Amino acid sequence: MSIPRAQATKIAHGSERSFATGRSVFALILREMATRYGRSPGGYAWAVLEPLGGILVLGFGMSLLIRTPPIGNSFLLFFATAFLLFAMYQQLAGEIGRCINFSRALLFYPAVTWVDAVLARLTLAVLTHIVVMTLLFTGLMITTDTRAQLDISAIIGAVMLTAFLGLGIGVLNCVLFGLFDAWMQVWSIINRPLFFISGTFFLYEDMPTSLQDMLWWNPLLHITGLMRRGFYSTYEASYVSIPYVCLVATLCLFFGVVLLSRFHRTILNR
Repeated sequence: MSIPRAQATKIAHGSERSFATGRSVFALILREMATRYGRSPGGYAWAVLEPLGGILVLGFGMSLLIRTPPIGNSFLLFFATAFLLFAMYQQLAGEIGRCINFSRALLFYPAVTWVDAVLARLTLAVLTHIVVMTLLFTGLMITTDTRAQLDISAIIGAVMLTAFLGLGIGVLNCVLFGLFDAWMQVWSIINRPLFFISGTFFLYEDMPTSLQDMLWWNPLLHITGLMRRGFYSTYEASYVSIPYVCLVATLCLFFGVVLLSRFHRTILNR
């Protein structure tokens, strides 16, 4: 059965657009890697080694103060299961929020769109953090007696939810950063307490009931619980609500896309 000419033309244009988008995203990724890491010793490897070294130093220092983790027998593993996801979310929400300013000169070309800029930063950040997580968790499993029993589906789910949440908030931030100069400072202030209330040093179940009622609304806490469920077979994390995290991420992404479609030219010309 032959395909109508109009439909065939539409498919061809769609394929060309997809190829052009992929090429633009790849070019933006290479540009960002060259800009950010090209002059650093080791190049892109430094993007992996820097956060890896940072969490090892910070985790080791905290383990001297908190010798017994709330669950398991390795504080470094307990700390890493929350901190790595928080670092991934924070980078996505911040760097996607600044992607238009970073790629401003290229976005004036019709072949490059704000969607390409968002996808480039999303792809590079997610791949970098996956490499960091793989190296750190593999190293901990080999060198220490973590006694962890992995649930790969829970771990992958936590990483995907983090990427989705970071994307949604990052796209919304992209509008707010571009339209309101003060929002970047406000955002920085808002994120500081998130490090402490996202389950980095505690379990949700260990908190008082009155505090649990407030902490539950933090989507990062749900992601942390899901990640720890993937490493500790005895930890149920029954409070985790994947639909709630998806709802928050979807709402942020929806409003971000709608507003960016309307105001991206205004932001570019500011």
